[in-house]
Amino acid sequence: MLQITTLRQDPERVKERLGLRNFPQPGLVDELLQDDENIRLQKGITEKLQASLNSISKEIGMLMGKGEKAAAEAKKEEVAGLKKELAAEADKLSLLEHTFNSRLLQLPNLPHQSVPAGKTPADNQVVREGGTKPDLASDALPHWELIKKYNLIDFETGSKLTGSGFPLYKGKGAKLQRSLIQFFLDYNTSAGYTEYLPPLMVNEATAYGTGQLPDKEGQMYHITEDGFYMIPTAEVPVTNIFRDEIVKATDLPVKMTAYTPCFRREAGSFGADVRGLNRVHQFDKVEIIQLTEPSLSYITLDEMVLHVERLLQFLELPYRILRLCGGDMGFTSALTYDFEVYSAAQQKWLEVSSVSNFETFQTNRMKIRYKEEGGKTQLLHSLNGSSLALPRIVAALLENNQTAEGINLPQALHTYFGEATIK
Repeated sequence: MLQITTLRQDPERVKERLGLRNFPQPGLVDELLQDDENIRLQKGITEKLQASLNSISKEIGMLMGKGEKAAAEAKKEEVAGLKKELAAEADKLSLLEHTFNSRLLQLPNLPHQSVPAGKTPADNQVVREGGTKPDLASDALPHWELIKKYNLIDFETGSKLTGSGFPLYKGKGAKLQRSLIQFFLDYNTSAGYTEYLPPLMVNEATAYGTGQLPDKEGQMYHITEDGFYMIPTAEVPVTNIFRDEIVKATDLPVKMTAYTPCFRREAGSFGADVRGLNRVHQFDKVEIIQLTEPSLSYITLDEMVLHVERLLQFLELPYRILRLCGGDMGFTSALTYDFEVYSAAQQKWLEVSSVSNFETFQTNRMKIRYKEEGGKTQLLHSLNGSSLALPRIVAALLENNQTAEGINLPQALHTYFGEATIK
């Protein structure tokens, strides 16, 4: 959530930055500023009434002390009238604040200066590429056929158990999942990230804190009876660990990693682009999250990008890094880099990670702050990235490394998997 001070200080810059996102309601900024002014005026009215009440209450005590009971009773009647007036004005203030907060939640984060203009993924900028695309045989199979050939995942039984998009991993397919998860976690913890294993359901306040609510309400599975939401990513519970807390400056940066299953409704997804593991409703992902001082957050973002890039290099996958344009960025992000791996049998790029800096957008909602010794309390910056999402990694590993003898795994996975080849 944007800070109101940002709107007050430079509303024209806010509109310009929102324009980069192709935000359809630039007039909302002016409405919010008017709401803000009305709130301040209304607070003045209520504070003046409260001051009068406090003053008269003191008078009543003094009058009673002097034995002037009649005068004290008259003042009590005056207090009763003021209390009714104050209650009415307080209700007006509450309504103004509710309207203001509802409108403020509609504003996305402001794009960083380096975010390119654009409306669609076609306008994203390729920052760099790495790895080598494999030269596959003409009869190379897509991963959904390789899965059947090597009996790795059972989509039909998964559909029977739950529904379409809920794969059932088995045998070496389950072992490959476990191997990748352990490799990712070991890689992250060796880089100084503390591992967490969070709940897979969160309450409304937690989903609100990271910006999933109200923006992505329709994309989450909702347990209505309890008011819980199945997590779409570990970012949601893990970032909220520090909600409503003041972090010591000496404890920064806070570096966290977590493996969780993730649940996404993916409403409206259909067609050839969602075959096999390309898009599923439940999938495994390892996440990295950092909380940093504002002055260091973009240095941290670069470090996190390099961290994920190195992971893809260990997996020996061809990849590219994209800087997302304003029209393709997530609601909460100030700057996002997407990682894509090349799927040789499908001859297409598959997104496997997003690494983002949210600046204070999330921490303002969650009130995650820090305080330097002798300094004032400030909001931290939050960042997160996939490290990595497994379905499309598995798809690319299977497709790119297929041979007549089996699927050759990258060297980094041999110890974890216990074999060099899936046969």
